[in-house]
Amino acid sequence: MKPFVLTIGDRNVSSWSLRAWLAVVISGAPFEEELVRLDRPDTKTLLAARSPTAQVPVLHHGEIVVWDSLAICEYVADLYPDAQLWPADPHRRGHARAISCELHSGFAALRRELPMNIAERLPTPSLSADAKADLERVFTLLEDCRARYSSLGPYLFGGFSIADCMYAPVLTRFTTYGIALSEAIDRYRTILYARPAMQRWIAEAEAEFRA
Repeated sequence: MKPFVLTIGDRNVSSWSLRAWLAVVISGAPFEEELVRLDRPDTKTLLAARSPTAQVPVLHHGEIVVWDSLAICEYVADLYPDAQLWPADPHRRGHARAISCELHSGFAALRRELPMNIAERLPTPSLSADAKADLERVFTLLEDCRARYSSLGPYLFGGFSIADCMYAPVLTRFTTYGIALSEAIDRYRTILYARPAMQRWIAEAEAEFRA
C-alpha cells in the first residue's frame, strides 16, 4: 500500500491538522508529512495546489485526495481496521461518532473566542454567552463519556479513538487559557497529553512558535 502524504498547517494553531495527524499516527500507517505555513504570502497558492478547498489538512493516497479532518479520520479507520479508531461495540461507536460530528459542525463561539495556541499561556478571557454555552456543552460531553466508559479504559470511550482525536485540540485550549476543569476532565487531559504522539506535536508546536 502506498504511503499517505498528509499536508498540515502550523502545529501551534491548526486544530484541524492535529485531529487528522493524530488519527494517522495512531493508525500506524506509513505516511509523509508536509507542512504548509499559514498566513504567509504563498499559503493560498501552495494549498490550492494540494486541496480542492485550499485548506488543511488534506491527505493524498496515490490518486485519492481526502480533505476535511473527520473524512481523513474515517478513511484511515477504514484502511487500518486493526487500529480500532472507532469502538468495536456499535452502541459506543454510534456515541463516539455523534460527539465527534457535534464538535465538527458546532462550537463556533468557543473556536472564535478560545483559538488554539499551544505554545502560549494566556489570561482566561471574558467569554460571550454563546462561548460559555459551548464550553459547558463540551464539559458535559467529556464528563458523560468518562462516567460511562471509565471502566473500559482511560480515554473517552475506553480505548483511544477518533473521538479523542477530535477533542484533543479543545484540551489544549483549556491549558492555554487556564480554564478551570473538573477532576475527571483534568485527569483525562493528563492521560491524553501523556501519549507520545501528543507530546511530539506539542514539542514541535512550541519549537515552531519560537523559530
